[in-house]
Amino acid sequence: MTRPAVFVARRIPTGVVDLLRQACEVDVHDGPADLPRDTLFARLAGKAGLLSVLTTRVDRDLLAAAPDLRVVANIAVGHDNIDLAAAAERGVVVTNTPDVLTEAVADLTYALVLAATRRVVEGDRLVRAGGWRGWSLDFMLGMELRGKLLGIVGLGRIGRAVAARAPGFGLQVAFADVGDRDGRDGPGSDGAVAPVPAWQRLSFDELLHASDIVTVHVPLTPATRHLVDQRALARMKRSAYLVNTSRGPVVDEAALAWALREHLIAGAALDVYEREPQVHPDLLGLDNVVLAPHLGSATRETRTAMAELAARNVLAVLDGRPPLTPVTQT
Repeated sequence: MTRPAVFVARRIPTGVVDLLRQACEVDVHDGPADLPRDTLFARLAGKAGLLSVLTTRVDRDLLAAAPDLRVVANIAVGHDNIDLAAAAERGVVVTNTPDVLTEAVADLTYALVLAATRRVVEGDRLVRAGGWRGWSLDFMLGMELRGKLLGIVGLGRIGRAVAARAPGFGLQVAFADVGDRDGRDGPGSDGAVAPVPAWQRLSFDELLHASDIVTVHVPLTPATRHLVDQRALARMKRSAYLVNTSRGPVVDEAALAWALREHLIAGAALDVYEREPQVHPDLLGLDNVVLAPHLGSATRETRTAMAELAARNVLAVLDGRPPLTPVTQT
């Protein structure tokens, strides 16, 4: 009996490839960047499964070029790179990797919060450039976290994991959802979980106005694209900081550069960008923004767990079993 063939869009741990090879013929793209589209289409010929990453554009053209495809397993929580309607029309199962990256992203969020509020990266650049002249009482002053309000945009697992760490820093916490930008229920970051106490709920505008740190944990949808725009940034305190570890287009980078340049907010820290790996040029020259290269889930443990979950989803579907973590069109 012929074994199903699977294509892996990026290099994954050898142990996960071996797991797939127990039941499938496996073709792995081992290069550092995405394949050209025509090459990708050719490699997908005859493949029943695809392990994609967030930069793999799974659209109608790709699905048409891969008529044997039965499952797309995205190695990410978000799935804005996949046309879910087109996949459903062709009977292609789509899965993602929720839960396994929650703690890593929450940890990275605090790394960015501290880097921005305590000017760590700015100080590192100064030392390396030979510009540090010694200790001074008023040198490179930042903001303490204790007693400040952390405003979390998004009510999913990652946002709540960020909230769970807040007491250790002495932070108060408030949540805002962005279903229609006025505090009523809308999409959380990655799934429904227990309700938030009413005293912690604010509308989006209220959260922007009140928070000392605004951290964004929402999926990319039509409702959240440029959610943080010029108007939203103008609502924030001049002493406030913005952190984004969700999806790049949630923040209008041109508007953010304007707000930072005009000191309408104190600073920002980004792990994701509108046109990755490109960063808006106006951000590159600013000292009051920390720019990380999409490191949210970048621990050995988490990236391995994500790849393994994607592989197990592929194996389940190709074996005629239900996927472990399916994505459904809403």
